[in-house]
Amino acid sequence: MIPLRFAFLSAAFLINASIGFTQSIEKHVHEREQLWFGYFNQTRFTNKLGIGLDIHYRQTDNFLDRPFQFVIRPGVMYFFRDNLRAQAGYAFLEHFPAKGKETTRPEHRIWQEIWWSQKYSGLTTHQRLRLEERFNHKVENDALSDGYNFNYRLRYNMSFFIPLKGKEITPRSPFIAVMNEVFINFGGKIVYNTFDQNRFFAGVGYQFTPHLNSQLGYMNIYQQEATGNNYILTHAIRFFVFHTIDLRKKV
Repeated sequence: MIPLRFAFLSAAFLINASIGFTQSIEKHVHEREQLWFGYFNQTRFTNKLGIGLDIHYRQTDNFLDRPFQFVIRPGVMYFFRDNLRAQAGYAFLEHFPAKGKETTRPEHRIWQEIWWSQKYSGLTTHQRLRLEERFNHKVENDALSDGYNFNYRLRYNMSFFIPLKGKEITPRSPFIAVMNEVFINFGGKIVYNTFDQNRFFAGVGYQFTPHLNSQLGYMNIYQQEATGNNYILTHAIRFFVFHTIDLRKKV
């Protein structure tokens, strides 16, 4: 009984201490508005091999006040099946200067992912699990310095697509798109922000052809900064274009 009672008392003490510590830290949330543009291409050469490329440009503060980020992310795809593939590649990012700063910070990423899709009557789902190895160039006193800060980041995305007419998404048909993505940091440099961010998107899309669609909607991003008690809440308008090219020989 004594060990059990000690365990309960220890647990109660740790819980109370945790609550007290949490309450002693003041949480700061900064809100901003952004505009995101993205183009995604998938080119398939054989039943097994293809390449992918996505390009992004983002503006921030009152949606259009200043540039925020540029991203280019090529990769090589291996198809296990039409609805299941693995991909790996490299990404380059430019983080444009914060307000009042002058230094653009480059970031290099190596990444690997697995993607799979399922179709149901009136619903299509996509899931993606991605691992990133991130090399952020160090900045000191508003100038690039030697070396990089390195960390890993794990991302899980779950997406739902619902046709607005019929039971499946076909050419010349609109659809609803809803998705959520969770980001987790880990590595030696990560202390307070193991939870990196959550992105929720809801919008509408239009399937122009079997190989081309676009999506427009609202994205909410809730992100924890490295300090641990500072958070950023982003309200973003997001417009993405998805384009596939199939170069396989027709039989």
